[in-house]
Amino acid sequence: MTRPADNDGGGTPHRLAVLGAGVMGTGITALALGCGLPVVLVDVDKEALERSRDRVRTHLRFAQMTGKLPPGGEQAGFETTTSVADISGCTAVVEAVTERAEVKSQVWSEVAATVPPGTLLVSNTSAVPIGEQAASVRHPEDLIGVHFMNPPYMIHTAEIVRGPSTGDTTVAATRALLGALGRHGIVVADAPGFVINRVLQWTINEAARIVEEGIAAPEDVDALFKGCLGHTTGPLATADLIGLDNVVDSLRVLRERLDNDRYEPCDALVAKVTAGDLGRKTGRGFFDYGGTAS
Repeated sequence: MTRPADNDGGGTPHRLAVLGAGVMGTGITALALGCGLPVVLVDVDKEALERSRDRVRTHLRFAQMTGKLPPGGEQAGFETTTSVADISGCTAVVEAVTERAEVKSQVWSEVAATVPPGTLLVSNTSAVPIGEQAASVRHPEDLIGVHFMNPPYMIHTAEIVRGPSTGDTTVAATRALLGALGRHGIVVADAPGFVINRVLQWTINEAARIVEEGIAAPEDVDALFKGCLGHTTGPLATADLIGLDNVVDSLRVLRERLDNDRYEPCDALVAKVTAGDLGRKTGRGFFDYGGTAS
């Protein structure tokens, strides 16, 4: 495990474990550090962990420059590790791995064998129901969903997804954690895609189909959503921000669990993922970001 020399954790009420050093994992880590919570970031990929430090610092600098987080960052303590065993002393665990049920199941099984009962277990899932994930933990009453929006340090509201076994104590602890992170949570019932992604992923898929069918160019689709509906970002730029691979994974979860063909990822989305054009993180998606990852 990699530890900075000055990591003492202070007197903060939480020591957060974040599982997954991708886009959301590094964003959640930056949010927590910026709010004074120490973080252990876990990923099986050593190279991803090495890259994560620069990405977290970039997130922190941007958030602080724009006034979204107070100055200071990383002073709370930032650790990285490839071993889930290193999260044993954490008070809360946030899972931010890929949107594939089998991967989440494996991760939660490892976590459940490491942390004691009563540890807050949070899935930052985009679409996989909490009740489905609960089969992989020993104490399903400890498991809850919190769907942070991207980037989490810029967007102040998150979905709190209460699974069928989620306990009242867990809901209260989640509200307290979000409060410590300066976020506001809205509780919704458990269902595939919950509220945001059940609507958003459909919209992204339809917007991509419109481009595929030659009805409008990507920039024109997004311009209409911004100019006519007042959206800050259009659906295709949003898809690029999420990551087109994550969009396709989420759509497939929704297609299977809602039994609705309109969630089947359209050819344009699948083609971009196959080509490695995943959006901002690879430098190209529906739009070009200069050919470098961001």
